Amino acid sequence: MSPTLLISKELPQLTYQSSRDRFDNSWQEPLSTLLGLGRAAGADFLEIFLERVNYISSLAEEDAITSISPRLSTGAGIRIFKGKADCYVSTNDVSFIGLKTALEKGLSILGLSLPSPNAYIPEINLELLRDYAATKDKELWLPNCSSIEETGKVLLDANHKLAQKASHIQSRRAMYFRDWQEILVAASDGTFARDIRLTQSVGYSLFCADGTHRASMSKRFGDTSDPYFLRQWDYETAAESVAESAGKMLYADFVESGNYPIVMANEFGGVIFHEACGHLLETTQIEHKTTPFMEKKGEKIAHENLTAWDEGRSDKAFGTVDMDDEGMPTQRTLLIENGILKNFLADRTGSLRTGHPRTGSGRRQSYAYAAASRMRNTYIAPGNYSIDDIFSSVDKGIYCKQMGGGSVGATGEFNFSVSEAYLIENGQVTKPLKGATLIGTAKDIMNEISMCSQDLGLAPGFCGSVSGSIYVTVGQPHLKVDKITVGGR
Repeated sequence: MSPTLLISKELPQLTYQSSRDRFDNSWQEPLSTLLGLGRAAGADFLEIFLERVNYISSLAEEDAITSISPRLSTGAGIRIFKGKADCYVSTNDVSFIGLKTALEKGLSILGLSLPSPNAYIPEINLELLRDYAATKDKELWLPNCSSIEETGKVLLDANHKLAQKASHIQSRRAMYFRDWQEILVAASDGTFARDIRLTQSVGYSLFCADGTHRASMSKRFGDTSDPYFLRQWDYETAAESVAESAGKMLYADFVESGNYPIVMANEFGGVIFHEACGHLLETTQIEHKTTPFMEKKGEKIAHENLTAWDEGRSDKAFGTVDMDDEGMPTQRTLLIENGILKNFLADRTGSLRTGHPRTGSGRRQSYAYAAASRMRNTYIAPGNYSIDDIFSSVDKGIYCKQMGGGSVGATGEFNFSVSEAYLIENGQVTKPLKGATLIGTAKDIMNEISMCSQDLGLAPGFCGSVSGSIYVTVGQPHLKVDKITVGGR
């Protein structure tokens, strides 16, 4: 029998000196006590997630900074399991009393109550703190980020450069955000881990008009782990690219609707795989029985030339984390290999309820959300074809160079707009087209992706689901879809 820390009647006399400035070893004793208290109440498993956030965003419109939005927050979430049932409570009071109050509320939801005054509270032996922030020199990230003054200057200079590069401008914007997050996870299985994360993004949004002609174009760049990211942004090259694309689309012809072969560009083209297929490989979808791939592990679900990964390790990618929000070290997960479904993405709850092994995919927007199975860096792997091979295989089709927004149904039906497209004739890219929308279902399009080139590219993105909005990476090489429905005029 494990030793005991204390008897429950002693709780009111306890005082803890946990650091208010950082999450460190001083939190081990109070969190261990709370976890033991929950176990004594009859819970099978408990997890405590602590979070501190320092966030700021800035927006430049035309030649002025029009918005600076800072946000500071600190809070905690407690998840409690009894059998396969669970509940989640959150609080912005991270004192011992505040956390104990939240724990008691969570226990009551599951029909559990705090032990009697003379009950022993079992000791939860937490591991030695796995401190990724300390071992990877992350403590200085925040002080080395660009100041508000420096950020404003960069955005104004960038917006001025965009004005020089584009014509027929109706509006131009440059936007930036920095999201610094410190987290600590403690659980009754002994998990005790800390990390600091730094996510930044900067980009352009341009709207042009000439009479009845309209064009809207945007481009976003993202990074994790580099406090000098904004200082190194090549906004002149970015402005040239956005202005050139907007200029071509301004006078483009509207696409004719029909079924076409298409070539999709690398980088953000991967958003369709992410939305239409990636979500269907999360155990959350298996729990809700909303994925057509639920019983397909080990079976062919895609073209034999398609392989896809989800991982948290790519250098500086938006979905890269050293550990997930349940304290599990990150890893690479092979989703599809040569068309065969190999793995699903599982958090702790998903693993408990579906039997699929955890993959380090438990993620959440903030302490206000319970973690759920979510993607990290998700992409279609490079193939064996050259870009020339892919284009030359198309007699008449559409080149989707840049994707826009879209929507996806619960079981994989999707439609996505194409913000920059071109006609392909006899293997050659010819005139620009606008107004294209790609329409299909995940299980169909996966079998139509027949050719992948070798130029894998990744792009930053945001993903919303049951555990809030998180940072992710989408990606793919240039690829060919043999047939898809294209909406247009």
